[in-house]
Amino acid sequence: MTDARLDLQRRDRLGMVEAVWGEHKTVDQIAAILPRFAAAGELALVTRVSPDKAAAVLERIPEVTVHEQAAALTLGTLPSSPKGAAEVAVLSGGSSDRRVVAEACLALRCHGVGVDPVMDVGVAGLHRLLNALPRLNSARVLIACAGMEGALPTVLAGLVPQPVIAVPVSVGYGVSAGGRAALDGMLASCAPGLVVVNIDNGYGAAMAALRMLRSAQAVRPRSN
Repeated sequence: MTDARLDLQRRDRLGMVEAVWGEHKTVDQIAAILPRFAAAGELALVTRVSPDKAAAVLERIPEVTVHEQAAALTLGTLPSSPKGAAEVAVLSGGSSDRRVVAEACLALRCHGVGVDPVMDVGVAGLHRLLNALPRLNSARVLIACAGMEGALPTVLAGLVPQPVIAVPVSVGYGVSAGGRAALDGMLASCAPGLVVVNIDNGYGAAMAALRMLRSAQAVRPRSN
């Protein structure tokens, strides 16, 4: 049994599905919550799930899909990827940012949004980012995940016109460890219009991108 009060009306109200924070929930709690999504005909997404916890939930509910790179679980069928160019590109400074990138990509896939992960384009080798710029042209929103000093989103936002959402990642030596240096650097960015979410919050960045996409779709040009 669980006392969780699921927000099963979130899709109708906000255009996004409810997500479950799994890190501080037990296997019993997750296993009790997931069938409630299925009974409501809703896709379930559980984030921040350790491999041991994921294996234990899978043993109880074989229909669950384990997304190892994203450290997440889903129950239900993900929407088909749309044809054509991806609407959101998710960039990483390095391969150590992979879990946060994967979480953002999965959260957007749960909403039928096409995603293009662009890995390992950090500013330590600036040519990597510059070479990737043509690939970003068709994306409508960019998410940039970076640890260490967190410079990638600032550089990116100074080069491209799309909205850029910055995600500080808890990767780095010394003062960078925990992601606070990256967070402070992104918040202090001189790139105008850069949006910053909390440390390691790939899901939050994905939902910010989703809101931007939905808002843009709702805007219609005025007729003369």
